[in-house]
Amino acid sequence: MKKFITFVLLLSWSMINSQRSMAQIGTWKAYMAYHDVQQIQKAGDDLFVMASNDLYQYNLNDQSIYTYDKTNGLSDTYITHIKWCPKAQRLIVVYQDSNIDLVETDGNVINISDLYTKAIMGDKSVSSIRIDDVYAYLICGFGIVKVNLERAEITDSYTPNHPEYPTNLPNEDNSDYDTYIETVKTLNPGGPKYNYFFNMLVHHGKLYTVGGGWYQMGNYQRPGTVQVLDGNQEWTIYQDDIKPAFASAYRDVNSIAVDPRNESHVMVASCSGLYEFMDGKFQNNYTAGNTDYFESAASNGSPDYVRTNGIIYDKEGNLYCLNSGSTTGIIKYSYDGKWSGFMSNELIDKPDHAIRVMKGSYIDSRGLMWFVNAHSDKPSFFCYDYQNEQIVKYDNLTNQDGVQINILKVECICEDKEDNIWIGTDKGPFYLTTAEMADPTLGIIQYKVPRNDGTNYADYLLSGVKITSMAVDGAGRKWFGTNGDGVYLISSDNNEQIHHFTTSNSQLLSDVIESIAINHQTGEVFFGTEMGLCSYTSDAIEPTESMDSDDVYAYPNPVDFNNYNGLITVTGLTYNADVKITNAVGFLIAEGRSNGGLFTWDGKDKKGNRVASGIYSVITATQDGKKGTVCKIAVIR
Repeated sequence: MKKFITFVLLLSWSMINSQRSMAQIGTWKAYMAYHDVQQIQKAGDDLFVMASNDLYQYNLNDQSIYTYDKTNGLSDTYITHIKWCPKAQRLIVVYQDSNIDLVETDGNVINISDLYTKAIMGDKSVSSIRIDDVYAYLICGFGIVKVNLERAEITDSYTPNHPEYPTNLPNEDNSDYDTYIETVKTLNPGGPKYNYFFNMLVHHGKLYTVGGGWYQMGNYQRPGTVQVLDGNQEWTIYQDDIKPAFASAYRDVNSIAVDPRNESHVMVASCSGLYEFMDGKFQNNYTAGNTDYFESAASNGSPDYVRTNGIIYDKEGNLYCLNSGSTTGIIKYSYDGKWSGFMSNELIDKPDHAIRVMKGSYIDSRGLMWFVNAHSDKPSFFCYDYQNEQIVKYDNLTNQDGVQINILKVECICEDKEDNIWIGTDKGPFYLTTAEMADPTLGIIQYKVPRNDGTNYADYLLSGVKITSMAVDGAGRKWFGTNGDGVYLISSDNNEQIHHFTTSNSQLLSDVIESIAINHQTGEVFFGTEMGLCSYTSDAIEPTESMDSDDVYAYPNPVDFNNYNGLITVTGLTYNADVKITNAVGFLIAEGRSNGGLFTWDGKDKKGNRVASGIYSVITATQDGKKGTVCKIAVIR
C-alpha cells in the first residue's frame, strides 16, 4: 500500500511541476585550493596528495578524485604534513596548529586533539613524521610525540633529556613524491589556485575574487590573482603571468570591478596601479609613469607603491579609483575612455597628498559613493557625490550619547535596507541615518540592544568587536565578519543575534574574516578567511518585485521524510510575503512571512507534528495583501 501511495504522489508531482534543486539551508561548503603539490603518500591503490596545504585522494584504478576539507570530515585547516602507515592502514594528517587527524581510504576521519589542546612549554609545531610499525613519531620543536595509529591515541612524548628519547628512528622516506609527481601533475581536483580571498563581489551569479592587499604598515606580498566562481561551481583563473609596466611584480590585487556594460571586461586595483582584463586575459596596466593622475605614495616614487584600491563602476560605466598618498585622491576613467581626477581639502593628509589607506568604495541607493580611511592616524569615512564633485568627511566619532569612541580603524562600509549607512570599526559597528548624513557634526549612532530582562537597560550592538567586513542579505539582516571572532548574523531590526559562527561551533575555516559576499539569488554567503574560502547557505534571498507562478517553487520536492529531516524551502517571493500551507481539503497547516524572497517550512503542522503523506498547497500573498501565487509540495512518509 505504501509503495502505491508513493507512486501516486510521484506521478501527481510530475504533473504539477518539475524537480528543481538548490543547496539546502544550513549547508556549509569549502572551496579549497589544490594547486601546489607538496607531499604524496601511496596507500595501496590510492594516492593521498597534500597540495596548497589541503588534501585530496586519487584512486589509481578508477582515476576518481575525492577532496577533503573541514566541511566533509577534516577537523582543521592548513595541513603541514601527511604520512601513510601501512601497518595501521591510516594516513596521519598534522595541521599547522598541531591538531591531528587520521584518515582511512574509505574517507573515515578520526581526530586526535591532545597535542593541539595540551599546554606545553616549548614549540609544538611538527617538522617531520617518522613511521615505525603502527607508530608515528612526530618531530616537534620541544621533542618527540609518539602516536599509536592503530589505537588512535598519543602514547608518549619525549624531551631531549628523556632517558628513552628515540635516537634510532627510520630515515624519512619521501620516495612516493618522486615516483608519482608526474602522475599527480596531470590531475585536476578542481578549486581555486590560491586560498587568498581579500575582496569579493557577486555579479550576475558569479563570484569575483581577488587575493592580495595592502594595509597601514605594508603589503601582504601575495601573488596577483583574480579567481572567478560561476554558477556551475567551475573556477576561472585570470592570466597571472603578468609583467607590470614599471613595478617588479604583479601582486597584492585588492579590489575588483566588473564593467556593467560588458561583464567580460574587468578591472582590478593593486599596489602597482590598475590592471585591465578582457575575457580573463591581461590587457593593460594603468599606473604612475604611463597614465595621468596616478602617483606613487612612496617618497622615492617607487612604482611598487602606487596604492590603488576601492575601484567601482557607476551604472553608466564610469570607473572610480582611490589612489592613497597621492596628489589626486580619486581618479575617474569614464565610459568613453577619458581620465580625470578629483582632490579636495577633506582628502588631504600630509601637505597636498591624500590620506594613506583609502579603501572599500560603495555606491548607495542614492548614487553616492562611500569609502573609508583605514589608517589609525585619522580614522574617518567619506561620502563622494561624483556627479557634482562634492565630498563630505565624517570624522566625528562620537555616538548619540555623547561618548567619544576611541576608534583606531574604520575597515568597511555598506548600506542597509532602510538606507542607513553602516561602518565597521575595531570598536564595533556604527551607522548613520539621513539626519547624520546631512550633518557630520552629529556624530555616529551606536545601536542599543534592549536586554528584555524587565529593566530599561540596553547594550551597544557588538561593542568592542573588531569588524573587518559587512554585507546585508535579502531580508535586511547584517552579516559582520571579524578579526578573530568569526561571523555574526544580526536581524534586520538589530535586536537579535541570529548566528555567531566560529571555528569551534561551525565549519567556518577561520575566525579571521577578510571579506564577505552574498549571492542574493541562492542565499549562499561567502566568507573569505585567512585560511581560504567557505560558504553557508542561509535562509534569505533577495525578494522579487512580483510573484510569478513560474518562479515560485519549493525544494526539495517531492519530500521523502523517511530519508530527509531538513527544511522545505519556498523561493521566488516578494519582500515580507504572507505564506500559508494548506492540505488537500484546504485546512491551514502552517503560516508565516518570507525572509526576503524565501520562506521555510519544517514539514510540521501548528501542533508540531510531522504532516502525513499528501499534496500540500503553498498559498502566497504580497505584504499589502494582494493575491499571490500557489505552488504544490508532495510529501511522502
